[in-house]
Amino acid sequence: MNELSECRDLRADAPLPDADRLAAPRARLTAAFMQETRPERALSRRRAILVGAATAGALAVTAGIVATLPEDTTGAPARGPHLLSAGASADALELAAATVEKHDGSEPGPKQWVYEKSTSFHEGKPQTSEEWTRWDGTGHARLPGMAPSGDISDFDPDELQVWYGPNQEEKWKKLGYDDRSQRQFYRFLATLPSDPDRMMKRIREEHAIGSVKGETAAQRDWREVDVLYRSVLIPPNAQAGLFRALAKIPGARVTTGVRDPLGRAAIGVSVTYAEQTPAGWKGKQEIYFDPDSYAYLGQTRNDGLMVSAREAWGVVNKPGVRP
Repeated sequence: MNELSECRDLRADAPLPDADRLAAPRARLTAAFMQETRPERALSRRRAILVGAATAGALAVTAGIVATLPEDTTGAPARGPHLLSAGASADALELAAATVEKHDGSEPGPKQWVYEKSTSFHEGKPQTSEEWTRWDGTGHARLPGMAPSGDISDFDPDELQVWYGPNQEEKWKKLGYDDRSQRQFYRFLATLPSDPDRMMKRIREEHAIGSVKGETAAQRDWREVDVLYRSVLIPPNAQAGLFRALAKIPGARVTTGVRDPLGRAAIGVSVTYAEQTPAGWKGKQEIYFDPDSYAYLGQTRNDGLMVSAREAWGVVNKPGVRP
């Protein structure tokens, strides 16, 4: 199943982003590519920047806009990863932000379930799981199931495990816990300004993942963004703010023509730490996005020591159902 294609079909009649809003960043990105591909470098390529529009909630995806750049004088297509300059990376991220923020996000109903299929890699071996979380926080389901303690002779990991319980949102809030249900987290993100400086300030104040002594502001912001992108549903304003926040992090660069951990075509946004950070991160840290829709696809941390990918996601009406 190609979830992205099916999502596009659901909103095939959705309007494109406002052309005036996209014109300036698109022109800057085109100019940046042309600067990088001058004849003196013997590389004059045609590149297509596919600009999609991903929205959270209903996960609607519309058609894209194409910005075309000069063609390779040899006629050979550009292949493989291409690391953009700092300026072109910033323009690419601004173009992504300007695209996604133009679309509305629909919050699921309280009895609906958020579905996610994800794969993590341990010593190169993939481990895939599926999870369903009820939007009001009263239910959770997963495959494969988790074995109970004690006798497991009749345990079947392929049987869907479903748990129900009381709504914990008010209790968590009263006790001052940092934990939030998906609904609480989505609503918190929806209140954030898309301006990256003000957004990150609010995140550090109200949804901090915890500071680490000796960590720089840029290192902390990368960790915050890294965690936020693991949310299955992100409101469009927050998604735009996250792209702009990435553009503000020193050393963050965009690479086109890469593959995500599952081998899918992607663009990557990365930083590289030559020395271990106070939080224990070292080497290349990369977040992958779909090159058409800018949907989150996965990440690698510490030069591949921690690898994960989101294979499928969506909103369904009951556990066990897939989009």
